[in-house]
Amino acid sequence: MKTPSFWQSDNRISNSLMPLAKLYGLISTLKQHLARPVATSVPVICVGNLTAGGAGKTPVALLIGGILTTKKLDAFFLSRGYGGMVKGPLLVDPNFHTAREVGDEPLLLARVLPTVISADRIKGAKYAIEQGAKIIVMDDGFQNTSIQKTLSLLVIDGEIGFGNGRLLPAGPLRELPEAGFKRADAVIVINSSDATPILPEGMLRLDASIRAANGAFPPGKKLLAFCGLAYPQKFFDTLRSLGAEIVETVSFPDHYDYRSGDMKNLSDKALRHKATLVTTAKDAVRLAPEWRSLVTVVDITLEIEEPERLTALLEKALA
Repeated sequence: MKTPSFWQSDNRISNSLMPLAKLYGLISTLKQHLARPVATSVPVICVGNLTAGGAGKTPVALLIGGILTTKKLDAFFLSRGYGGMVKGPLLVDPNFHTAREVGDEPLLLARVLPTVISADRIKGAKYAIEQGAKIIVMDDGFQNTSIQKTLSLLVIDGEIGFGNGRLLPAGPLRELPEAGFKRADAVIVINSSDATPILPEGMLRLDASIRAANGAFPPGKKLLAFCGLAYPQKFFDTLRSLGAEIVETVSFPDHYDYRSGDMKNLSDKALRHKATLVTTAKDAVRLAPEWRSLVTVVDITLEIEEPERLTALLEKALA
């Protein structure tokens, strides 16, 4: 789905959904109250957020995976494989599996660390440990109550914040911030702005920013940009910051399953504009191979301020 615009303000549609939001909140609170998380035999680092989609969890998880790889630690990613058909537990092979089978984010994660997908997180964790995991990094799962976490990191998009501050479906929140902050060990704010929520006093905060790894585009380079993200405008703005001349933008629902007809339409548009098709790495893994080779991919990377503070957090959790 595309992120609803009514999530960003107090409006008639959001107000009409408030009864459902209150029911959602009651169920969420009850679920957390009744939770009896199971401890695993290895440390579990959880990267999550308080909103539905688009906060930057996966870039943070990839950054952590890179740190653990540098330290030569036997870490595995654990994902539920959102958008994929396979329930798992399954060890993802990025050279064999498709986004339709395992989801798009696990394919990106598997480029950095061995990645297990499982709808049942406990089964997934046990399977990862059987495969040799000495550390588990959960991409998403902050609201999942089945597994005991060693370190919980909340990711907040500083430019979007919590929208209208309401629970699903009236707003973007998966749970009330005051409840989520109590379970978090630290908060990572990406692209801080005036919209960044005020954090509780004493909450450990790390700041980060999203950057494009490709560098600037040549002057006069025409691009037709497309993506299927929760907040597509962020990608288009990133391209413009690289000096790109964007002749047209096309957005699809988050985790969109691209078909040949979609790509033929985009290709025709690009031909008319004499422009290059460009998209994100997350979108590229959802393209058929014959189309993937015809699209320029802009790789997104996360730069964290004072990276030694994140490293210290991880070392403390793994000690």
